Amino acid sequence: MPRPVSTTQTKTELKPLQIGNLKIGFPVVQAALSGYSDWPMRVIARRLGAPYTVCEVMLDEFLVKLKERKRTSHFLHISDEEHPVGGQLMGAEPEQFAAGAMKLVQAGFDVIDINFGCPVKKVLGRCRGGFHLSQPKVALEVIKRTRENVPDEIPVTVKMRRGIDDSQQSRDQFFEILDGAFAIGIAGVTVHGRTVKQRYVGPSRWEFLKEVKQHLGDRILLGSGDLFTPQDCLDMIAQTGVDGVTVARGAIGNPWIFQQTRAIADGKPMPDPPTLHEQREILLEHYRLAESLYGESRVGQLMRKFGIKYSILHPRHNEVRSAFVKVKHRADWESAIEKFYSEDGPGTHPDGRMHKAKGSDCAG
Repeated sequence: MPRPVSTTQTKTELKPLQIGNLKIGFPVVQAALSGYSDWPMRVIARRLGAPYTVCEVMLDEFLVKLKERKRTSHFLHISDEEHPVGGQLMGAEPEQFAAGAMKLVQAGFDVIDINFGCPVKKVLGRCRGGFHLSQPKVALEVIKRTRENVPDEIPVTVKMRRGIDDSQQSRDQFFEILDGAFAIGIAGVTVHGRTVKQRYVGPSRWEFLKEVKQHLGDRILLGSGDLFTPQDCLDMIAQTGVDGVTVARGAIGNPWIFQQTRAIADGKPMPDPPTLHEQREILLEHYRLAESLYGESRVGQLMRKFGIKYSILHPRHNEVRSAFVKVKHRADWESAIEKFYSEDGPGTHPDGRMHKAKGSDCAG
């Protein structure tokens, strides 16, 4: 059955989100997105209303071996305007995991987020991500080692799915890890309403989030899964009681979702989608930021996937998408913008079904 959708324009009283000693404020934040939530994407999201963002997930062994080289410096790049920002980490061995977490602390991340939710097969096959939900003892040892090594003033959080599958054993393991993690001293948990085996197929089970929040009481729970519109974000909070939500796939190509959610939470009508000139401004700025980080020779192909996602807000999105697919260099990017964004006009709100058709690895 479809979830009920609120149509009234009344102010929604939202409790400000706090993670450990960090005051986040508006409880709608950007999730970690593998292959997407790099520094440029996070900065754009912050400027358009996201109070907190999380970097794309990084492997512990990669961080431990990471040298200060120009080609890899983008992984740990942070700027002053994006604080607070979280660093998400994934791995298999507790000791190495803790060492990787310290690399994130040294880089300046304000929160260390442990990924026990990624459902990608190659990740599970290496005993990482969502695989940990099947081994509570190892999962809790990872959390314990990380919490012991990370300075007390840096909050540690955990990202989970509702279990490996829908078996009773999986449910029991989920709550064993959940309760054990808070006993160790984590500051909050994000729970995605699908199982690991589901990946992104089928609906996210919001009723499970409600059950988890009732179980946790005043401990911090963020909800994840099927957040593609501003109203989805407010509905999840209202229907489940979670302390906040993390927008994942719904924010790729639509960073305006954060300011739109703030508007309807204040009782204002749903804002119109960004005009073509408003989109053009962000498209150019996103490319500029990315070029400053990655360099002129690498940025074109890296930005291609973002252009494809941004195209969903254009009324001629199929044509625009085809143009961005061909991007290799700045000239290609500017040519697409000149062709499709030079004349102003109304944009379109994204069709959530387009997002739901394809998920990005380790996205919520």
